Amino acid sequence: MKIGIIGGTGFVGSYLLDALAVYGHSTRVLVRPGSEDKLPALADLESVTGDISDEAAVRTCFEGCDAAVYLIGILREQPSRGITFDAMQRRGAERAMAVAEELGIKRFLLMSANGIDAAATPYQTTKLAAEEALKASALDWTIFRPSVIFGPPRGRMEFCTQLKEELIDSPMPAPLFYEGWLPTDAGGFELGPVHVEDVAAAFAKSLETPETIGQTLELCGPDAWSWKEILSGIAAATGKKKLMLPAPVMFIGPVASVMGRFEWFPVTRDQLTMLLGGNTCVEDGFAPLGITPRPLDPDSLAYLAE
Repeated sequence: MKIGIIGGTGFVGSYLLDALAVYGHSTRVLVRPGSEDKLPALADLESVTGDISDEAAVRTCFEGCDAAVYLIGILREQPSRGITFDAMQRRGAERAMAVAEELGIKRFLLMSANGIDAAATPYQTTKLAAEEALKASALDWTIFRPSVIFGPPRGRMEFCTQLKEELIDSPMPAPLFYEGWLPTDAGGFELGPVHVEDVAAAFAKSLETPETIGQTLELCGPDAWSWKEILSGIAAATGKKKLMLPAPVMFIGPVASVMGRFEWFPVTRDQLTMLLGGNTCVEDGFAPLGITPRPLDPDSLAYLAE
């Protein structure tokens, strides 16, 4: 098959290109000017220079394709550059869907996110809006909802590497966030870390699995980990012991609300809200695809020590 991809130069996108190549598919990727060096050297890979706001470029990317994939997701807005949750996660996705329908492409895969039903932040509401638009379309869709994704970063932002650099390597104690007055369960909220190669495999395998059409697949690793356990695991993987202290969100939240617009500040207020809400899966979206996800363990975190 010929697969048109929006967001193929990102973290998950780089692994998806590899996975699709293994299945023998050719790919065409929309690439922002200056990001051409982020594409791997694959024989059946084409690139189209342009931006998601450029409908003509999206059309060129999708022309002649058998399926379309939308991967774009951001964790922090940069309004001065036109990078907002609404522009990238809702309007961009809707534009890609419309072009796919116009060109007669039936199969459409959407990267969403687990835990967005809470609809407590713009990140979540725009992801939900994209899902609803896809469900209302005439496309043969599959929606993927991964929890936090980890794995060798390949020069991109990645969950565990970011925590290592910003919290574990810092001389300051690592924060165990909690709500309320008493730190009785500081750092106790749980996440379902999922390996990037398993997420990429799920996308690629779904193209071979018609039963996934019209399905929303939650993607988590085999185990739920508390925030404290994740930080401890990252520290251990790098040969460190890390002091951790309770961190009350009632005091940290207002600071994050003000400072979160700066990229150097480690967390935004919305990110705190989503973290404290937890991020584990109710259903195993890997099961219909015959994929057994790998755990978050010393072997899978070995890249942090490299």
